[in-house]
Amino acid sequence: MPRKFFVGGNFKMNGVVDSITSIINNLNKAQRDPNTEVVIAPPSIYLLLARQLADPQIAISAQNVYDKPNGAFTGEISVEQLRDAKIDWTIIGHSERRVLLREDDDFVARKVKAAIDGGLSVILCIGESLEEREADKTIEVVTRQLNAVAEHLSKEQWAKVVIAYEPIWAIGTGKVATTAQAQEVHSAIRKWLADKISPEASDNTRVIYGGSVSEKNCKDLAKEPDVDGFLVGGASLKPACSKQGSMS
Repeated sequence: MPRKFFVGGNFKMNGVVDSITSIINNLNKAQRDPNTEVVIAPPSIYLLLARQLADPQIAISAQNVYDKPNGAFTGEISVEQLRDAKIDWTIIGHSERRVLLREDDDFVARKVKAAIDGGLSVILCIGESLEEREADKTIEVVTRQLNAVAEHLSKEQWAKVVIAYEPIWAIGTGKVATTAQAQEVHSAIRKWLADKISPEASDNTRVIYGGSVSEKNCKDLAKEPDVDGFLVGGASLKPACSKQGSMS
């Protein structure tokens, strides 16, 4: 069976009630491809609003989650709280959290484990800096990030993971990996899955691309055999079209 195309919209720290309501109303009315899974990630304060407004076929994701079940962790949000709010997904390991908030590979991996153990699905973000790209360390970096997660998950739990390859140098910069660059890394990720996890995980795990994705470049990227969708940042605040009429 072909992997179901995946389009995620990460609103980041953007939006208020009126704008998020407008985005969701537009998505509800859009002619979405039934063969495409659509997931949106508003700021945490609007998760309940988004779940109430969105069509049931549109999944809602948190932008982050903590690795502890509860306790004195001011400002954090738990897996149990997300599940209680009928939120099914969370983004983990986004480069903005890795770089700005200094979340290391092991912490990211522990959060992935906690999320999946608690019943959430995970959009796991990985990617290299410009310096690492120029030093030809891209595959080394993404492999290191994946290995950290593999230490915590069973083979079966990878069925709950979507891997988002997001080169840091392309996020919010307007620079986009070429189709060949994206395919090269996605292919390497799929080989890693086959070698480290299982051939089934390699066949079934969706590997999506993020990094200044827009309606102008997504169609060419989507043609690559190992690009299974997109995690869209700024463009997700301005609904448009991507592969087969789904959200960009």
